[in-house]
Amino acid sequence: MPRGLTDVGLVVLIPALFAVAPFAYDNQLLLFNTMVFLTMAQGINIIYGFTGYLPFGYVGLFGAGAYGASLAVLFLHIPAPVAVLLGGVTALVLSLILSPLLRLSGAYFAIATLAASEVVYYVIANPALAGVTKGPYGINLSVAYSPEASYLTMAAITGFATAVVVYLKRSHLGLSLKAVRDDSLSAEMAGINVGRQRMLALLWSAFFAGLTGATFAWQISVFYPDSVFDPSISIFAIVFCLFGGAGTVLGPILGVVILYGVYNVIGITEPQYFQLLYGVLIMALVLFLPEGVVSLLKRRGMHVL
Repeated sequence: MPRGLTDVGLVVLIPALFAVAPFAYDNQLLLFNTMVFLTMAQGINIIYGFTGYLPFGYVGLFGAGAYGASLAVLFLHIPAPVAVLLGGVTALVLSLILSPLLRLSGAYFAIATLAASEVVYYVIANPALAGVTKGPYGINLSVAYSPEASYLTMAAITGFATAVVVYLKRSHLGLSLKAVRDDSLSAEMAGINVGRQRMLALLWSAFFAGLTGATFAWQISVFYPDSVFDPSISIFAIVFCLFGGAGTVLGPILGVVILYGVYNVIGITEPQYFQLLYGVLIMALVLFLPEGVVSLLKRRGMHVL
């Protein structure tokens, strides 16, 4: 099958499968959370897989999207679907504010984004700002509660995120991002605007985090700052992306399907064994599959998106 048809088929298939899945499997919340982590993993894939920047504080953009959309619904009475877009815009604005962090690299960038995420969390949770952000008392979106609409919206966002990663994988922009990742000095000498390319990757990544956070808030309806600024959201998204294979389209999908599937089978009922299994899987990944699960497919001569 031609690659173009394969790309289009994957982009269409993923949201279509999630859209019809509730008819065959009645745990809609599990399916929704799978889409959340899949989109977040693809967001990590955009910023790390194509530029090499690993944001430990990625959850800060997720939380910003959740609160941006929720406050738009509560104070401006904006319809929830439009508020989801505003959640994405909120994350975009926050990423622009944090864009000077791109001057850092490696562990410095990772730690700086984590610190920035904590700053945003404490601003949101500040009781003195309860009149604006609701502070530590949480958000109630019962006026906009619609689990079916939010579920379908999340399916569309998941498909959109996949489409963007497919585009980056095939386009000149994606190639230039990888050139910047591999050797920024050589890329700059070749005429690539390094700062601009990194900024584009950050903006796309932030936009998807904001959209996902906004839709998550719409789905659960009632939440607190701790719920949407939980560092484990970033950790899960990063692990899923790296386990499957960063810089590919299928890698984050495989990571979510395998690891989140294991979590729901073992992690909830037997958390002690789950932590042990996760540790073993991560060590095996680092030692034997540094490029992720997709490297196994590549070794067999298979074409991997």
